Formats: sequence, C-alpha cells, structure tokens
Amino acid sequence: MTPHKIFMTGVGGIGMSGLAQLLKDQGHEVLGSDRVASPTTELLESKGITVIIGQGAENVPTDATRLVYTEAVHPDNPERIRAAALGIPEISYFGMLGEISKGKRTVAISGTNGKTTTTGMAAKILKDAGVNPSAIVGSITKDFGSNYLPGESDIFVVEACEYKRDFLTLTPEVLVITNLELEHTDYYKDLDDIKRAFRELIDKTTGAVVADATHPDIAPLLVGLSVPVIDYTKEPAYDLLLPGEFNRMNARAAAAAARAIAPAITDVQVHDALVTFHGTWRRFDYKGKTLRGADVYDDYAHHPTAIERTLAEVRKKASGRVFVAFHPHMFSRTRDLFEGFSQAFHDADDVRIAPIYAAREVDDGSVSSEKLAATVTKNGTSAHASTFEEIEAFFQTEPKEGDIIITMGAGDIYKVADALVRH
Repeated sequence: MTPHKIFMTGVGGIGMSGLAQLLKDQGHEVLGSDRVASPTTELLESKGITVIIGQGAENVPTDATRLVYTEAVHPDNPERIRAAALGIPEISYFGMLGEISKGKRTVAISGTNGKTTTTGMAAKILKDAGVNPSAIVGSITKDFGSNYLPGESDIFVVEACEYKRDFLTLTPEVLVITNLELEHTDYYKDLDDIKRAFRELIDKTTGAVVADATHPDIAPLLVGLSVPVIDYTKEPAYDLLLPGEFNRMNARAAAAAARAIAPAITDVQVHDALVTFHGTWRRFDYKGKTLRGADVYDDYAHHPTAIERTLAEVRKKASGRVFVAFHPHMFSRTRDLFEGFSQAFHDADDVRIAPIYAAREVDDGSVSSEKLAATVTKNGTSAHASTFEEIEAFFQTEPKEGDIIITMGAGDIYKVADALVRH
C-alpha cells in the first residue's frame, strides 16, 4: 500500500486504535481525534500517534490523503464534512480492514459473544508457537499490552463484527463463529436477518469454518459448503486462568482456529499458550478493592446472555453479596432485548442501572433505566435506576469485605470501577 497521511475520526475506538497502530507499522503517517481521552488514546500517544481530544473541522490536515472513520461517526461530523470539502477520500474502519486483509491469510473471529477473548487467545497461540501473526483484538490484551499485535507473517487475526454486515468486507481463510443470537436490533430485522449475513460471510470463506456444528441456529448455515467445517466443541478442555465455561468454549474455538491456519502447531504449544492467557481489558477484569474491602471487577457484557453467564461466575466467587452496576447500551438494544435483560440479573443481590448510553441513537421514550429497574425488581432482584455519582457513592459505603462489585456494559461504566479502587 502506498504510504498515506491518514487522519482517523474516532481514533480512540477499540478497533480504530488497533488499526491506527497497524497502519503506523505499515509506514503511514497516522493521526486522529476523539471526543474524550481514554485508555486507548493514551495507548496511542505512547506509541507516537498524535491524538486530538475534541472533534472539529480544523483538526483535519489539508495534506491528508485518507480519512478513516468509525461507524459511530456520521456523515454530518465536522471532520468528515471538512474531508469531503478538501476532496480527501473517506473509508470506513471495516473498509480499511478489507483493504489490509487482501493478500493476507485472514482468521476472522465472529459471533454474538466471546469474539474478543477468542481473538486474543488465537493470536497468543499463534504468537507463542512462533507463527508470528499480526492481530487486531477488540480490547487491550494483557499478554500483549495492546489491542494490536505486530507480526511479520502473512497471517492476520481480526475480530469481525456483524454490525451493518461490516464483516463482509473481509475474505477469511478461516472463519470462526463463536455463537449466534439476536443482536444489533437497530440494524437487523430479526434473527433470520442476522443468519443471512453470517451465511454470506461463510460463503466468502476460502479455507475452513470453525463453529459449534450442533448449535440450532448455526448448524443450518453450514449445509452445502465448499469448505470443511471444524467443530470446535470437539477440542479438549483447558484449565484456564479465566473463569467460566464460556471461556473454556472460547479457548476451544481459538485452538481450532489456530490449528486450521497453522496445522504444524502442536498440542503442547496450544495448551501452554491457553493456560497462561491472562485475558483482556473489561472482560471479567479484576480492578482491586474498595476502602471497605469489597472486590471490584469490570466487564464489557452488554447482551443478556453475556450478563447472565458472567454473573453466574461472580456468584461462585463471592463469599458475600453480589452488587452490579449496569450501563445499558443503546435504546434499541435495551428495548428489543428487554425481557432478556430483565431476567439476566438473578445471580445478583443488588443492581444499580445507569442512564441508557445513547451511542448513535435518540431517545424515543419507549424504554428507560427506570422501567428496566422496576422489571428486574419484579423478577426478584433488587434494582434501582441511579446516576454514576449515586452508584459510586453507594458502592463506597455499602459493600464490604467478602462482597463483590462488578460494573457491566459497553459504555463508560468502567470509570466507576476505576474510581472505586482509586479512592
């Protein structure tokens, strides 16, 4: 690829920040902007990438030759308007990933839940085995200290999100489908619509599909393929540092993917990489203790299934009570998966629900944190709609030694966990 001066709008996004590091490694001049500072913008600055906090037309250099934007940045963003006025070609995050992956042996990790952990695990197996892959992971991976793993081989491991069918810009050699449920209801009409998108990606896959071949919503998608299907559930179980059956399944999927792209990897190499995998930021991430001695965890879970499975593991760990701070992500997801959310907290003793994180949406009044809290309470778990400040104040004074606090959601609820431990 010809060296470019690339401006990235929304560069602090978890995928965008990984892409920024990869582009810099490829010899491009990279800079970008984001609305607020975050751990990812700090990571980029430590790597020598200029990040402007705050977005405005004046941020876009007149000599930029590409503008990369994330899905959260709409065409009316002042930086995109400025780029259009200057005649700077624009490309989406996944459009750029599609360009980069051309000519590479791409391992695409897809699915409703578990993508990030599985991507990190697969990358670590390949790295530790000397395969030298490059990878973009949907979180900061503790074993790499980054969401980007530089590598010299032609193997590229990437998390493939189904939102707006974005993953169809990729042409995987190996495709992993961790699981499949209704998600992204602001775009997909129903589960069948999601299934059609996954089948399109399956049909683009050139080497092998790694999936649970008995999953009722996945099995029908695997009929009549021109490539082999590898059932990851037949992989051996591994004794992981990470808790939960869902992580053991993630490990099986990662192992099967690594074997599919690099058949010379040995069982010992797979085992040693997985049992030493330390996890990723915001995935059952232990933060420390409050002043009163309660343990604090943080997790990205923002789908009912992920919440329920994570809280089941929290309950096993807790000798006392389980306190949850949940940040609902998007009005459409909260509304369309309301029944699932209302029943997902049964392993908690107390749930504090923050105001819904709007992301790219406008509140239509159909759903609220108050409505969700009332229904969770009706289903048997005490729940309250609260502000971030109220949640932090309550968690500083009520939970004590033996109790566990976990902040959950795709927004910035992690800041509450950080504040509880810092204080």
